[in-house]
Amino acid sequence: MNAKASSRNDLYLILGFIVAVALGPIIMTPFGGYPDLLQKFAIFGIFAIGFNILFGLTGYLSFGHAAFLGAGSYAAVWCFKLVGMNVLPAIISAMIVGGLFSALIGFVSLRRSGIYFSILTLAFAQMCYNLAYSVLGQPGMNLTNGETGLQLKLDDPRYFGESASESGTIPPTSMFGIEMKQIHEFDLFGMTVQVSNGYFVCALFVILAFYVSMRIFRSPFGMMLRAVKTNQNRMSYTGLNTRPYALAAFVISGMYAGLAGGLMSAMDPLAGAERMQWTASGEVVLMTILGGAGTLIGPIIGAGVIKYLENIFSSFNDQVMTGFFDFLPDWLGSAMVWITSPFVGEGWHLTLGVIFMLIVIFLPGGLMEGFARIGRLFRGSRKRGEGAADAPRVPAE
Repeated sequence: MNAKASSRNDLYLILGFIVAVALGPIIMTPFGGYPDLLQKFAIFGIFAIGFNILFGLTGYLSFGHAAFLGAGSYAAVWCFKLVGMNVLPAIISAMIVGGLFSALIGFVSLRRSGIYFSILTLAFAQMCYNLAYSVLGQPGMNLTNGETGLQLKLDDPRYFGESASESGTIPPTSMFGIEMKQIHEFDLFGMTVQVSNGYFVCALFVILAFYVSMRIFRSPFGMMLRAVKTNQNRMSYTGLNTRPYALAAFVISGMYAGLAGGLMSAMDPLAGAERMQWTASGEVVLMTILGGAGTLIGPIIGAGVIKYLENIFSSFNDQVMTGFFDFLPDWLGSAMVWITSPFVGEGWHLTLGVIFMLIVIFLPGGLMEGFARIGRLFRGSRKRGEGAADAPRVPAE
């Protein structure tokens, strides 16, 4: 594929992504999408995009990316407490803090590779979690407010913004006067679509994050990261030091995580140590592998699938499932409810585990590999049909 065709495909890709993000509230409304869930899709999509730059391109598997997510959240809340309720300075500070944390942790962790690198990142993340949960939350320091979490207070200084709203409460987060929690409703095709101002902000940042990721993938820097993943030892034998490239990818990935953490606090201005737990780091690994590591769109799809299962599928109960199978005879409907009930509600993790197991076994490249197979199958059947139509006809004797 020549450069001109590649540029055209990239243009179609980014335009298609913008359209999908813009129509997200309309597409998801029939499936139970609500404003907070749509914001989570965008935020964790950014988190997964950033992780994919590290894992998908270099092959370095980090189990500690939640540390940068949590650090970004704390930085954003402190920005709200000291500066003001404008989300833009908070998001910028979250990215800077996430980048600084990742530079420090990456500088040490990248001295090792493979499983040793993964264990080091996990250890650093757990250290950050314990610092935020206990040490930095003690009364003498109280940077994180311990297990309660860092929250806004009415007596926070907010030197460059309003200290209180007109009603005497904590002012809401906003961007140049536009409140993040304000929800708009409109009727379309007989359904009520809800979308918040916060989603528009998250949508803008996920589009920018996707575009930057695409440029990295297509750049010489991205090719060098792929070379690191393919055969790092061979590159070292040629005299090329690969560590600066891996560290740069690690820092960029950490800034993405900080951006996601800042957006989380911008939508809901609080930060807790639970965002630094190893389970949050494992979740972004699942998102990336489920969607397709090393692909552009895959991690975003993986993030959407997992967050949909967590927020919608987990709300299903026996009553909902009974209504779903009410078209069947009573005995068969009851049997289907009995079979499916362990996989919904509190058992949604079981469904996620089954899906992940099937993906790993049959689609090692994630959901994107499945879409590619379907596309090849469709193109193959169409070409066979065109070949049959163009074949010369032999006259009957």
